[in-house]
Amino acid sequence: MKKIATFAVLTLFIIGCKNKVEKPMEESSEMNTMGAADQMPPDQEWIVLFDGTSFDGWHRYNDGEVPAEWKIENGAMVLYPPKTRKEGEGFNLVSDKEFTDFELSLDWKISEAGNSGVFWGVKEIPTLPEAYQTGPEIQVLDNEKHPDAKAGTTHQAGSLYDMVPPSKDVTKPVGEWNTMILSINHKTNKGSVVLNGQEIVDFPVNNPEWGAMVAKSKFAGWEDFGKYTTGKIGLQDHGNMVSFKDIKIKEL
Repeated sequence: MKKIATFAVLTLFIIGCKNKVEKPMEESSEMNTMGAADQMPPDQEWIVLFDGTSFDGWHRYNDGEVPAEWKIENGAMVLYPPKTRKEGEGFNLVSDKEFTDFELSLDWKISEAGNSGVFWGVKEIPTLPEAYQTGPEIQVLDNEKHPDAKAGTTHQAGSLYDMVPPSKDVTKPVGEWNTMILSINHKTNKGSVVLNGQEIVDFPVNNPEWGAMVAKSKFAGWEDFGKYTTGKIGLQDHGNMVSFKDIKIKEL
């Protein structure tokens, strides 16, 4: 009996030791899984604003619906502006959400002799019919054939419209996609535009530097222009066909 009891005690001891060894291994496996999740690629930080399949997250400026003039084709949102329109009728789109400090990445394609733009800091104010009355604009343009490109470099593609010109023209030919990254960071007082992999514009975003820039532009004296550090992203209807795709944003 004594030998049997000793054997039983020894068996329990071995089982107990085995359990103690296996438990930390299970915990280690869980920690490794969490570590992998924590090391997700940087793309996981981006918020998709347009996934190529629906207009969820967007609406017409000062209206609740995306107008029929905007279509989804081959993963892109495309504006087909009407040949005639009512006075004051516009088809600008704005995001449902507002943003303050961010990187906005998108691809744009402009039609021949076309004009459009990308806004930020847009506030929907019923008495203001256009998104550009509050939101500063990064120009989208056919530099070759649109007359705005001849009006001055601050009106060319990639410029902070009417304020800061691009350092060079890096646009692709009409009909090809251009990739743009707009960064706005009030914490560092820096805005920038990277077009097709090259930084072509940088500018301050805080007063007094921002206010001084606006005062030298066509927007001088506009009560609401560029006044909102938090606002919506906007896509401009300038009466020309334009396409946007792969729209995503990363909050800073």
